[in-house]
Amino acid sequence: MKTRAMVCHAPGTPLVEELLDLAPPGPGDVLIEIMASGLCHTDLSQIEGKAAPYPFPVIVGHEGAGIVREVGAEVTSVKVGDHVIPVGIGECGSCGNCRSGRTNLCEAFLGDIALQPSPFSLDGQPVSAYSGVGSLAQFIVTAERNVAVIRNDVPFHLACTAGCCVATGVGAVMHTAHVENGATVAVFGLGGIGLNVVQGARLAGAARIIGVDINPLRHEQGKRFGLTDFIDARTSDPVTAIQALTRGGVDYAFECAGNVRLMAQAFESTRIGWGCTVVLGVPPDGQAMELVPFQLQLGRRVQGSFMGNVKGRSELPGLLDHFAAGRLNLADLVTHRLPMSEVNAGFDLMRRGESLRAVVSF
Repeated sequence: MKTRAMVCHAPGTPLVEELLDLAPPGPGDVLIEIMASGLCHTDLSQIEGKAAPYPFPVIVGHEGAGIVREVGAEVTSVKVGDHVIPVGIGECGSCGNCRSGRTNLCEAFLGDIALQPSPFSLDGQPVSAYSGVGSLAQFIVTAERNVAVIRNDVPFHLACTAGCCVATGVGAVMHTAHVENGATVAVFGLGGIGLNVVQGARLAGAARIIGVDINPLRHEQGKRFGLTDFIDARTSDPVTAIQALTRGGVDYAFECAGNVRLMAQAFESTRIGWGCTVVLGVPPDGQAMELVPFQLQLGRRVQGSFMGNVKGRSELPGLLDHFAAGRLNLADLVTHRLPMSEVNAGFDLMRRGESLRAVVSF
């Protein structure tokens, strides 16, 4: 079948609408009509060629929500008409990783990174799908294990955010760091992911939630998600300020901007003895985080987290239950809604720091 999609043909070039060929769903696949897609900073990093794991041309977008339009013969857990979120990290439910209770990195997902072919093509040539999703397309095809069925009473423009920034931020608090009631938390970078770390920390009962950013607008915005303190990194040294506020450092620090200097600052802002730093941001290709081993020997630790360690099919839908119950704020997260024809303007808003989440649709 044919589908419209926004394609980036080369690093640093604007997305253009193309009419692509989309392979039909196989026996274990699902055809989804994308109703809304959030724009994520990692999409922008791919577009700009800074952190670009997928070859060009590429359809970015991995934070989509839509409706199932067709299922393959072997699909049993998804049906036509279901509201769904396609997830980049599948969940087969039967491999050792899925059964371990320790990770959301399904063994099939680890194999898909290198082997999964894209269902999209243009004039007979393959077009990559970012994160195996490519949600800036009107229709996508993906495996059943990559489809999370969600409740149908959440608007698509809000539901889509659970597919990346909400899962990553809230999940990192709950499933990676296991922040406990009364803890102190610092969040470096208050974009879509960072503010979801903030509201995840609020849900966990953190006593103090300190935000660090260079954008002064994030102070008032952060308060709506649970921020208690704000440090303007343009005028204050975050490490010194956090240590002063907490008398020695926070229990947990989260880096959400993909900046290796901020990763080091986040680490240095944690308390000696048990401080935990969680790295969520994706830095440019080739950059490395530097640590002095003795600082680890003093009891601090560093953890990585991919999509907040949230299992895509069994755990991600529960985030929308939190929203429906009034425990998660998604309405203030989506600051801009745009037609797909203005997707490049949406990325410009991101570059200028004017949006938290811009959501687009065809």
